[in-house]
Amino acid sequence: MRLLLVEDNLELADWLAKILRRDNFVVDVLHDGEAADQALSLEAYDLVILDLTLPGMNGIQLLRRVRARGDAVPVIILTANASLDGRVAGLDEGADDYLAKPFDVEELEARIRVQLRRSARRPDPVLTCGTLAFDTNTRQFQLQDAPLALTPREHAVLEALLVKTGQTVSKTQLSQTIFGLDDLADPSAIEIYVHRLRRKLEGSDVHIVTLRGLGYLLRHAT
Repeated sequence: MRLLLVEDNLELADWLAKILRRDNFVVDVLHDGEAADQALSLEAYDLVILDLTLPGMNGIQLLRRVRARGDAVPVIILTANASLDGRVAGLDEGADDYLAKPFDVEELEARIRVQLRRSARRPDPVLTCGTLAFDTNTRQFQLQDAPLALTPREHAVLEALLVKTGQTVSKTQLSQTIFGLDDLADPSAIEIYVHRLRRKLEGSDVHIVTLRGLGYLLRHAT
């Protein structure tokens, strides 16, 4: 899952990004509204964490632009403005949730999980395909009831495939999922990660199928 954190407090942004990356999220960090607007118009994100007090374009203005484009990406407002008017304004402009600073990081993580489940229309926190299971609360994979050790990018690829089990996911989609703005995106590298995942799934009832020219899909071999 790829998240966009828009926060002008550099220290807070760095700290929070490290925590979210520890949870196996791909996180892009931007510090002003104009840059965030450009990124959201060009990149695919699963969720946005948005401060309201930003230099230049503020958070509410950014949110208006995003929703005016028809972009339904879940947005959690994270701001020092805890007033009722501020909460109402943010929610009325299209935010999905609102959390005031100072905040408890465990609560933010829980709210992120809720929004991701809602957007995927999956009320069950555990996603499965055969003997492969992914707990969206712990952000951990298990295969045949044993922990599955993965690198961060292997994790991102497998999660993207599992979320769309039985559906084709293109290399471009996978590339957008695993590479951040600061990464040198190389779609051909997807083949390497898929190859590594196939080796780790060997002997199980879960397979990654290649559809030439289209992409990959995760399938339960019955």
